[in-house]
Parts: sequence; structure tokens; C-alpha cells
Amino acid sequence: MTPPIPSFLSSFWQDAFNLKQHLQEFLHLDVETLESKLASGQQEMAELSHKDFDWQQATAFYQDRVKDAYLFELGAWHLASHDYIGNTLLLIAKYAQGRVLDFGGGIGTHTIGAALCPDVKEVIYCDVNPINRDFVKYRAKQLGLDSKIILCQEMPDSEKFDTIVCFDVLEHLPDPIQQLLKFHQALNDEGKIILNWYFFQGFNQEFPFHHDDRQLIESFFQTLQTKFLEVFHPYLITSRCYRKW
Repeated sequence: MTPPIPSFLSSFWQDAFNLKQHLQEFLHLDVETLESKLASGQQEMAELSHKDFDWQQATAFYQDRVKDAYLFELGAWHLASHDYIGNTLLLIAKYAQGRVLDFGGGIGTHTIGAALCPDVKEVIYCDVNPINRDFVKYRAKQLGLDSKIILCQEMPDSEKFDTIVCFDVLEHLPDPIQQLLKFHQALNDEGKIILNWYFFQGFNQEFPFHHDDRQLIESFFQTLQTKFLEVFHPYLITSRCYRKW
């Protein structure tokens, strides 16, 4: 059974917040070229990662090396996983309020979803990739949300948030445990944080830029369970909601 969809999010189920048109216009592509790029996006990212990815230079890889290839990989994933992504937006709609941080916001789907929520005052979109930031800036303007979305390269220091969202990012970080601690410090006492992760490099090594070290993963979960308490939600997805513990 499909969960109830708030009217302010209905456009995602229609066209993923107009994602294909935004990609086509932003990158000045014809429809055929865009479809071809989306179809090959994951493979191109995997090949680039096998060639150039180094955990010691992870930030530089996402900031400088992936260029627009990451837009296609992320775009293809969001379009192919439409129902799953939709449920993460329903989770945001259920808990997001006040001041929201979208850390590692990618192509901006969750930033847009949060900005459309009536209880959200502003969304801070954070991503190290300059092309991603420019694309989300373009999307925000096209959707009339540019006054509600603020873009930045790094997580603001010493700022507090009522809601933090972080999807498909922690497994890419050199130190995901330290990032959890930063989230804990930045979250208001009554705030909520919505997370997911995928500490797996794939059955065919298609995700070489994901952490899969057993010791690191165990330390990650120990930190998570020490600092946060899970809040039940009814959606059949891997994303979880927490409050400070």
C-alpha cells in the first residue's frame, strides 16, 4: 500500500522535481545524449573510481575529479529508485522542521523536499562538488525555492540545526565516525537526524569509493548507538531517524 503523499511533495512522484529537464537545461544536452549519459552513469563512476580514487585524497576526488559524471550517476540512481527516494522524502516531511542541514546533498532531491515542507524555515545544502552546488542553485531558482535554500561547500562551524539529513554519504567519508560526532554537536537538543549508509563495495566492486573496513564499521555503530536513540518510523527503507541520546 502506498503511504499518503503530502500535496507539497506530489511533484516528486510526477517527474522527480523535474530532474531530467533540469539536467538537460543545465548541461545543455539533447534528450538522446542525456538518456545515454544516465544509462552509463554508474559504470563511468566506477571506472573513474577504480582509476583515481584514493582515501587519502577523497575530498579532492569528489571536489575536482568527478566533474559532471557524478550528476549522471546520482541522477540515474534517483530515477531508478523512485519509490525508495520518495519514501525518504516522506520521512523528511514527517520530521523536518526549522533549520535543516542537508549534508552531502548531491543533486538536491532531499534539499528540495525539505524546502517544500511547511514547517521548514530554511535548508542549508552542503556539498564539496562545485558542479553539484551550481546544479542545485539552478534547480532551486527554477522551482522558486532560491530564497529558502542556502548553499555551502563545508558544514558551517558552531551552528545549530533542528533537523539534519545525510543520505548515501557517510560511507564515502574518510572518517564517518568523526562526522557523526559533528552531527551530534550541531543538532539541537530536541532535533532529529535522518541518516542512511551503505558500507559495502558491491558484489562486483562497483562501489570502490565506499568504506567496508570491518573495524571502522563496528566503531561507527558503537558511536551511533552511544550518541543517538532511534525514533520509529513506518517506512520500508534503510534510512533511520534519531534523536540525541
